[in-house]
Amino acid sequence: MTILFRALAAALAVLLAACASVPTPPAVPGTATPPTTAPGAQPPATTVRPPNIDRSYTSLNQDSRALYIVLHYTVLDWEKSLKVLTTGGQVSAHYLVRDNPVASYALVDENRRAWHAGASYWAGNTNLNSASIGIEIVNPGYTDTPAGRVYAPFPQAQVDEVIALVRDIQKRHNVRPERIIGHADIAPGRKQDPGPQFPWKQLADAGLIPWPDGPMVMLKTLEHEVAPRDAAWLQDRLGRIGYNVSRSGQMDAMTKDVVSTFQMKYRPGDISGTTDAETAALIEVASTPGAMHVTGATEGETRPYTSRW
Repeated sequence: MTILFRALAAALAVLLAACASVPTPPAVPGTATPPTTAPGAQPPATTVRPPNIDRSYTSLNQDSRALYIVLHYTVLDWEKSLKVLTTGGQVSAHYLVRDNPVASYALVDENRRAWHAGASYWAGNTNLNSASIGIEIVNPGYTDTPAGRVYAPFPQAQVDEVIALVRDIQKRHNVRPERIIGHADIAPGRKQDPGPQFPWKQLADAGLIPWPDGPMVMLKTLEHEVAPRDAAWLQDRLGRIGYNVSRSGQMDAMTKDVVSTFQMKYRPGDISGTTDAETAALIEVASTPGAMHVTGATEGETRPYTSRW
């Protein structure tokens, strides 16, 4: 038994020595190498190589992402306007123009999208948030009274600040004059801002937006008094300007909303949505390339403005 036990022990020792010396088999291509990191330890950081970008060439075929400038009023005082536009109100603008003291506040970088336009349309383009710079103007908006809706005026110093801000943005982004518009223009009926008290004519006098040629409007007013046009003509002309308007051929509610919005800008004395001869003349001139004029650098100088309609 002793001899047999010793023989078995010797054989077992030889076998264990042979197992300890067996080499690790080579890794099979395409299979993962088992981790060597100790349990619980962090794996080594992976170095990510940045792209090798050469910026020595610039294409001529480009323009700014900011194709529009959209003007709003806040319907709130300064403190509430700032809070809503900078906190969790789900609304923002690139700039906020205070009323007293007058100052412009940059709230969203111009290269980023602000949430100011909402559901919108202008000249075939929708979702204008993605292609516009929004300017909110501190103003209480309107009050409904027994005598009708009353809109609040804008202090002249605030208007001057808006003009300076719009001029700066337009110059840097090369925004075309007919693309400086109001919130109401891109959402007729749903929105009224900046309202009939906003002095669009001052922006025209500053050379920022085109304006209907006065003598031509007078001539066309006489023509429309003699021969009024129908609703289909009116809708076609409003569509040429850029409005999202009904094509029903009837003076429906949507068409009246668009007419009222147009009047807020070009004839704010009557924003009823009723199309009289003067309103029809203004719409015809505003929808005719070359009939709109833009003020030049010299005082009193105007020239026809033709856009890619």
